[in-house]
Amino acid sequence: MKLNKWTLALTAAGVVSLGSIAQAEEAQHQVLTALSSSTLSGYVDTSANWRVGKNAGPIPGRTFDGADKQDGFNLNVVKLTLEKPLDEGQWSAGYKIDLLFGPDANYYATGLNGGGVNVDDMAVKQAYANFRAPIGNGIDFKMGVFDTIIGYEVYESGNNPNYSRSYGYSLEPTHHTGLLASYHIVDNVSVSAGIADTAFGAINARAARAGVPAAQTEKAYMGSISITVPDSVGFLKGSTFYVGAVDGLGTGNTIDTTSLYAGLTLNTPVTGLTGGFAFDYKFNGGAVVANSWAWAGAAYAAYQATEKLKFAVRGDWTEGTAGTYYLGTEKNEILGLTLTADYSLWSNLITRLEARWDHAIGGDRLFKHTPVTPGDHNAITVALNTIFKF
Repeated sequence: MKLNKWTLALTAAGVVSLGSIAQAEEAQHQVLTALSSSTLSGYVDTSANWRVGKNAGPIPGRTFDGADKQDGFNLNVVKLTLEKPLDEGQWSAGYKIDLLFGPDANYYATGLNGGGVNVDDMAVKQAYANFRAPIGNGIDFKMGVFDTIIGYEVYESGNNPNYSRSYGYSLEPTHHTGLLASYHIVDNVSVSAGIADTAFGAINARAARAGVPAAQTEKAYMGSISITVPDSVGFLKGSTFYVGAVDGLGTGNTIDTTSLYAGLTLNTPVTGLTGGFAFDYKFNGGAVVANSWAWAGAAYAAYQATEKLKFAVRGDWTEGTAGTYYLGTEKNEILGLTLTADYSLWSNLITRLEARWDHAIGGDRLFKHTPVTPGDHNAITVALNTIFKF
């Protein structure tokens, strides 16, 4: 044990003991050992958005690039991740913490400001302990706050084919506070099942019916199955089919909300070309009125033209009860087409140029120039998105 002159003086004066110093050094050593296997990563996400030919106004169906992002430059979000992933050991344990800073953090009703809607430009996206039990092939558990198990697209824009999100993304839950178990039945088939406080709501929120606390047994339940095509099936190898469901109360609905999802990622015989399909269906308690419903379908294609240049296209269509996206006719119905070009010129930097067209089907003129003007049947937007990952 090496002591400096100041510590020696305190020891001689009886202010501290050698035993306490040894214990402190041992505790520090344990902390450093635990942190040595942790990793720090994240990204900075920015954009410049423009609504072509019109002043900024409401664009129903958009999640992170609505009226407040149009016609200007934006900081979207900063994400920091501290993580110790599971290793190959039978009794492996770890953790993950995702922290968000910036306007897009407010998408998460985290409860950091007392519950309800987050308006603090910061959020805890995930924070869980994970561990493996050596049962069968090994069951992996997450306990805490974790991402929802359904959806083709994710919150992290840089991990999606396009900058803007699909209509289906807005129908899905974001996160859950609970326990999730995952298990590989065989190499190409895995399942997950979980229980959480609510299907939708802030961290640690409890289920309620129209503001009245629900019974303790009324939790949210979720499950999924993923099937990956084996290497023996030619060009389709690595393609994945995924289905999942989440059912439970929120914090104010009168009845359960059920979210169903099916997705397919598809490899093709054309070098560099991949495809995908997604379908979301949500019903009961999810919109302005009870007994509501909404569905959204999307088709994806991505082509890696060169080592640095990639193109992606998405077409999606959605229908839902009045109030799902906007107050209008008895049924909301919108379609969209999104084209994205991604050129990786700088290391660790994603640079994307995107054009998107949204069209209101039927008589609704829902794309307004301001909250009170009549609006149009169409909205065309252009965006430049830059994301630096570290």
